[in-house]
Amino acid sequence: MRKQIEEIKKNEGKPKVLKNIFNRKEIEQFLKLYQELPVTVHNKKQNVIKKRWLKDYGKELEQIFNKRLSDEIGDFKYDNLETANGEQILGLFQESYNPIGLHIDGGFNLENLIYKQTLIPLTPIGSTVIFKNRFYGESTNFTLDKKELEIKNLKYGQNKRSSEHIGMYGKNPFDLTMHQKYLKHERIENLVGLEVELVYQWEVGSMLIFDRTNLHCSSSVIDGKKIGLTTFTKK
Repeated sequence: MRKQIEEIKKNEGKPKVLKNIFNRKEIEQFLKLYQELPVTVHNKKQNVIKKRWLKDYGKELEQIFNKRLSDEIGDFKYDNLETANGEQILGLFQESYNPIGLHIDGGFNLENLIYKQTLIPLTPIGSTVIFKNRFYGESTNFTLDKKELEIKNLKYGQNKRSSEHIGMYGKNPFDLTMHQKYLKHERIENLVGLEVELVYQWEVGSMLIFDRTNLHCSSSVIDGKKIGLTTFTKK
């Protein structure tokens, strides 16, 4: 766990949805940038394509994004991975056809004072589930899958796999109605003790801001594919 948990807690708050923060032209610019960027990861098992938004690649958009985000959360630093050449990454585009499972985006350096993360939907169909429950470790996928839990030789930037969340938040069974409506891709046993804070319905032009300590995942609601841009910050 981190050494600066109390400092991190001072900056925590409820998730915030900013509607119509990007206009149609800006969304089209984001999509154009996405099409032009090289593929970083094509995970055929998860059916997800990832592309890194490199610093100075889309300078106008970078300035727009920095201004809109700093107006909302104040001073911040980016806390995304670097390329093999040491280039700074501003965010990660993800094109997915299946829901992303329960996880935390705490980063990979436990010395960092992690702050907020953002999600910008670039397609209209989809939703993201944010839980009230928090975790103060590194980036982790929470699972009960035995094969996943056996994975140890992780590459740079890959989340560790863990089931340590089980029992951490109590033993109350997860809400069955919520599970059937939004989280059918998750084993309900994997959600024991969790409470939903927000179900964010994707809306093009909006942006979701939430704490990097919040457990979260995609919902089961996907129509074809969805494309979103995420970025991570620290103090």
